[in-house]
Amino acid sequence: HVQLVESGGGSVQAGGSLKLSCTYSGYTSFIDCMGWFRQVPGKEREGVASIDRDGSTAYSDSVKGRFTISKDGAKNTLYLQMSSLKPEDAAMYYCAADRLLCSGGYCSCPKLRAEYRYWGQGTQVTVS
Repeated sequence: HVQLVESGGGSVQAGGSLKLSCTYSGYTSFIDCMGWFRQVPGKEREGVASIDRDGSTAYSDSVKGRFTISKDGAKNTLYLQMSSLKPEDAAMYYCAADRLLCSGGYCSCPKLRAEYRYWGQGTQVTVS
């Protein structure tokens, strides 16, 4: 199993920056894929950014150019640097992890799809 704990959320003014962290523990060698998601009440969980074991990243169009995902394997920590924050970025932010998903001999990461098996408890971001 893998345990994920997010931190770094808080309240920030529009245009400001915030850096989220997600520490992971347990069977960490199992992790091939990690991502950041966000959710507001009444809406589906939205993929924000993802990073694969090989370092390839993906971003939703709504955050591209403003958010940066990174990972420090030595510290078992995933980050999301958020800049130029907008009121519509306010949400509960979750990190997620999984191994490669394989089907029909083809393996890939979920990237921005909410198909990860392991999730953190979330950290709230408020933008005013």
